[in-house]
Amino acid sequence: MKSNKNILICFGTRPEAIKMAPICLELNKRQVPFKLCVTAQHREMLDQVLDFFNLVPDYDLDVMQPNQSLNKLSSRILSEIDTILENEEFDLVLVHGDTSTSALVALAAFHRHCKVAHIEAGLRTYNKKSPFPEELNRQLTGRISDFHFAPTAKAKQNLLEEGIEDSNILVTGNTVIDALFFTLNKIEKGYENSFITDLIKKIDFTKKVVLVTGHRRESFGTGFENLCHAILEISKNKDVEIVFPVHLNPNVQNVVYEKLSGKNNIHLINPLDYPSFVWLMSRAVLIISDSGGIQEEAPSLNIPVLVTRETTERDEGIKAGCSFLVGTNTGKIIVEAGKILNANNVKAKMANPYGEGLAAVKIIDFIQNTIFEDA
Repeated sequence: MKSNKNILICFGTRPEAIKMAPICLELNKRQVPFKLCVTAQHREMLDQVLDFFNLVPDYDLDVMQPNQSLNKLSSRILSEIDTILENEEFDLVLVHGDTSTSALVALAAFHRHCKVAHIEAGLRTYNKKSPFPEELNRQLTGRISDFHFAPTAKAKQNLLEEGIEDSNILVTGNTVIDALFFTLNKIEKGYENSFITDLIKKIDFTKKVVLVTGHRRESFGTGFENLCHAILEISKNKDVEIVFPVHLNPNVQNVVYEKLSGKNNIHLINPLDYPSFVWLMSRAVLIISDSGGIQEEAPSLNIPVLVTRETTERDEGIKAGCSFLVGTNTGKIIVEAGKILNANNVKAKMANPYGEGLAAVKIIDFIQNTIFEDA
């Protein structure tokens, strides 16, 4: 790097924080200064991740309000980040993925003539309503960004087909694998907390553990009811322990607690902090989830995922046989879960198509040696 450059990293949700933490850690390791801004779309869950990775924001916009619409959230993000960009000049703004924070911060940076780098770029379903609003957020961020860090060759191909210059795209793998390995290493060295201690007391880990998560807007109502019916059927297998950290959204909680409470081998628990969730994931034999991050993490733990969505922008895992797209079809979930739980070798070795845990190194190398050297 020719001279010191002013870098701003901005994110707002727990998944973004997990995936951006390796970037912050790598910059700290190289003693490259940067400013960290959080919008705090997920307040409590975000703070847990910041604490675990020892990250302290320089700016905290704290934009969330009760029952806030996407439009009101977006207007607050745009207004608050503009104040920061007005008061301090940045050479590069790094955003991640597909959130409202990513799209609006990228737009604000563009308005201020600041270069934008998009981490986890190029994922597409090309269905703007699935996932909603993430698919359109990701496409908008991609149109605005100057540099694109694609996790896979397929993601890069999507960007090339949209007219992005090859020289502005780098295939890196996904930073969530970096974060996963960092966390597993801490666990292997004896990391514990009260969540993990409580899980050991509650759950019989001699049985086959099925981990369930769900939060997507498009599944509210009938979708979550169908998922619960499938879980009830799977729970009839007495050699199975089902663990469901229930998302705080009332559209999830109301259905899940009504349908699944009071069953001996179905454990409805509060959302876990990140290291506890990784600990629990590593002990599961099957995950049923609509999470994008879990689709990327699970192959490194040799755990198959039933993806409870109609579409996925992570079809590399589907093609590699790591994930199975089942939607919220009760019958499909039951059948595919049965196949996996009845297999002789439940945790068969998988090759993770989303990388080997070196994404942050590749990204910071590119920023130092290409973006700033060419500036």
